[in-house]
Amino acid sequence: MGDVLIVILPVLILAAVIWALSTALKPRNSGISDAEKYQLDLAVRSAEHYASQVQAATAAQARVDAATRPSQNEQQQSQQEDHARAALRAQAGSSPGVGQHGYQGAILPGGQLNPQFALQLQSMARNGQKIQAIKLLRQATHSDLLTAKKYVDRL
Repeated sequence: MGDVLIVILPVLILAAVIWALSTALKPRNSGISDAEKYQLDLAVRSAEHYASQVQAATAAQARVDAATRPSQNEQQQSQQEDHARAALRAQAGSSPGVGQHGYQGAILPGGQLNPQFALQLQSMARNGQKIQAIKLLRQATHSDLLTAKKYVDRL
């Protein structure tokens, strides 16, 4: 049994020394440092966050556009309805009622702005009377200042 130990013990010690040397000399990280990994991860997360913010802003802008600017088909339909109402009034011999500020009937039953009222706002905005146009729109629609300003700015 002693002869076996004399042969096996040096072989085990040699194997342990070879393993220790190979482990010590092997490079720990063949790639990038922990700081570089953190910076790359932070850059990826930042890019993803920016992309989600852009997407959210685009969706919000689309909602504002949809709420403040009717589609062309809806405008045409509302204009046709206005012409039909005007024809009925002309046949009946009555004139359309206008309030003290000239904006009664500014909102049609579908929630859209009356095209004549929109044209009035547009001419005011183009003639440098944006503040008056915003005031008139706010009085007629009971909208907040930001919504009215955005609408008038788009005219």
